[in-house]
Amino acid sequence: MLVEKNKEYTVDIIDNGFAGEGIAKINNFTIFVPNSIKGEKVKIVIVKVLSSHAFGKIIEIISSSNQRIESDCNTYKRCGGCSLRHIQYEETLKIKQNAVQSLVNKTLNNKVIVEPVLGMENPYHYRNKAQYPIGTDKNGKPVMGVFANRTHEIIPIQTCLIQNEKTEELAKFIFDYIVKNKISIYDEKTRKGLIRHIVTKIGVKTDEMMCILVINGEKIPKEKELVSEITRYFPKVRTIIKNMNRKNTNVILGQQNINLYGEGYIKDELGDYVFKISPLSFYQVNPLQAERLYQIGVDAAKISKQDIVFDLYCGIGTISLFMSKFAKRVYGIEIVKEAVEMAKENARLNQVKNVEFIAGDVEEAFDDLLHNRKIIPDIVMVDPPRKGLEQRSVENILAMRPKRLVYISCNPATLVRDLAKLEVLYEVKALKPVDMFPFTSHVECVAVLQLKQDR
Repeated sequence: MLVEKNKEYTVDIIDNGFAGEGIAKINNFTIFVPNSIKGEKVKIVIVKVLSSHAFGKIIEIISSSNQRIESDCNTYKRCGGCSLRHIQYEETLKIKQNAVQSLVNKTLNNKVIVEPVLGMENPYHYRNKAQYPIGTDKNGKPVMGVFANRTHEIIPIQTCLIQNEKTEELAKFIFDYIVKNKISIYDEKTRKGLIRHIVTKIGVKTDEMMCILVINGEKIPKEKELVSEITRYFPKVRTIIKNMNRKNTNVILGQQNINLYGEGYIKDELGDYVFKISPLSFYQVNPLQAERLYQIGVDAAKISKQDIVFDLYCGIGTISLFMSKFAKRVYGIEIVKEAVEMAKENARLNQVKNVEFIAGDVEEAFDDLLHNRKIIPDIVMVDPPRKGLEQRSVENILAMRPKRLVYISCNPATLVRDLAKLEVLYEVKALKPVDMFPFTSHVECVAVLQLKQDR
């Protein structure tokens, strides 16, 4: 074997990988070293060896990078949420740009130059949604926090530097109430106990707050008193929802919601529009960057009043409404029925009449628009989940040949995979990453594709 588990080595970090981990070589064998930075010399111990690569853990930094900073989070190394918190923020943007460029260079025929990552002026407290698991520690004491990296052990957290401070305070208040009133807490092993999660959402522009209590049952003890206490101390809370989830699953929210207070939604503003946000519908967790991301996508689409636009995976209609004022008509497709109802409501709320939202599987609804209703798009906007586009959608796009395609992606690996399939007819004109999740390994990208014959 080239390297041995539990053996120590001194290595030079020659690059950073997509998750921000350092990359070293021992006899040309790749070693991934979390929490290390390109240019550093470190002493490591090998913790795992596979056929093609190994993983090492730092035991000493021999020479440190000038980009290294002291982490400002006490639970950073255990949490795993912010994997880049030991690196200067501007350098994290370069790491993300280089990671996307590496994928392009390996996969695409057209080696488009990836543009610099659009970062945040203030990359702190940017999340408008938080999901706090509730459980007990080894001593049986109630805890609320985040799951430790790759485990279901809950790390108690007092302050998270990427979560909204107001909703963090709200979650702590609810947890203290649960503990003080000895309301039972869910145990994953026995599948008994009541409270599973506290989920919070906030409208960043409106300050309206939602809290969702995820329970393994139907009734919360002292339910009315809890609602009264929350609304008394947090007047910006517009709705309180009880969500029933009795399944043994990693999915946080169940499908049944009961409003304990308010109408079951909050509002936020994005660009020129107001949006209603419900418990189950998707809304970007960093709306300040989402607004910039969508504007890049809409500008790149170059929509005119003669254009028919398809918005695949439209969610609650955010980017559909952004595009509506430029287009003849926009068709949004989304599989989550609640999100589509919210999208329709958002169109009514903003008095937008040239959009149509369709609930259903994207591939089937896309097929129906094209082949049954004979509606041919001039421009297609896609914002798929992490798995990227289904092959059928790729084939439909290639068959219909819209003049422009704008692909918004939360996973550069599947983005580049799909771009390679589309290259047969399309030229990738631009690829712009946007830092939606500062200090994490994630990066959102906007790719602009032009039909080759229309150049």
